[in-house]
Amino acid sequence: MSSARAVPVSRFPRAFVRTALVAATAVLTGVTATACSTSAPSASTKSGGTGATGGGSGKTIQVVAGENFWGSIASQLGGSHVKVTSIITNPDTDPHDYEPTAADARTVAGAQYAIVNGIGYDAWADKLLAANPGSGRTELKVGDLVGVKPGGNPHRWYSPGDVHKVIEKIAGDYKKLDPADAAYFDQQKTAFETKTLAGYNKLIADIKAKYAGTPIGASESIVTPLSDSLGLKMLTPETFLDAMSEGSDPTAKDKAAIDQQIKNKQIKTYVYNSQNSTPDVQAQVKAAKDAGIPVATVTETLTPAGATFQQWQTTQLQGIEQALAKATGK
Repeated sequence: MSSARAVPVSRFPRAFVRTALVAATAVLTGVTATACSTSAPSASTKSGGTGATGGGSGKTIQVVAGENFWGSIASQLGGSHVKVTSIITNPDTDPHDYEPTAADARTVAGAQYAIVNGIGYDAWADKLLAANPGSGRTELKVGDLVGVKPGGNPHRWYSPGDVHKVIEKIAGDYKKLDPADAAYFDQQKTAFETKTLAGYNKLIADIKAKYAGTPIGASESIVTPLSDSLGLKMLTPETFLDAMSEGSDPTAKDKAAIDQQIKNKQIKTYVYNSQNSTPDVQAQVKAAKDAGIPVATVTETLTPAGATFQQWQTTQLQGIEQALAKATGK
């Protein structure tokens, strides 16, 4: 296994991201607010429209989301009565170290509703909200909603249970912000949960029913909430998973343990974040493939960038299901 420092190779280096964003601020000032906007999908589109029609007050709630996975959900729940702008939309941007632009600040200042992940994942967003107070702005911090404190696993969009809590909260907040359209938001929420997310929900239930208890390995802690929800048994040391997610050096002991798990085929499937494929992770992926262990991938942000939350997650779940089927023969 490589002992090189865990530096993402498929993302831009963090220092480069900072420099590029600062240099581009002047250009982005005029275009970011529109370029990163997530337009609410209509009922006739394939991007997650829920079928409810508009009408009511004609009000449009201005929404800002720290990351596009929450922004996608917020847009689909709000339909024609919201305009959602997601700040993190580029898969090559490291959400942990993002440097907000002047355009981001203006978007936040004008938002009536803000959604951030919290749990230390997007600390820049907290600073942005504090520096740009909005009159009567409602704020949702996902970590606080689901009861995960700083230091806990921040990747709550990979926990189906937490995703549904966020859906419930956003829909409720929309009704408070625009009471005249409460019935519309109820329709959006019901359709989103029962129709739009039907494939996502079914895959989760099917995988859990068929493969619960199957031992797997992973490259970082982003996989853990999903693994728990699917009933899979994570064998990779938690200290390794956390180190890789935080961009720090994994210990030699942890790497040796994973080497043995792969060599002895203790894990049936290996799941890795392809947006953070470090030399250590690349070595593990190669070792797993050489040992005949099926490999599946996940990403940290929407991939491709224009995908909806459900399209993205369903594709990844299908990949995990296929890897488990190949490994177990079920």
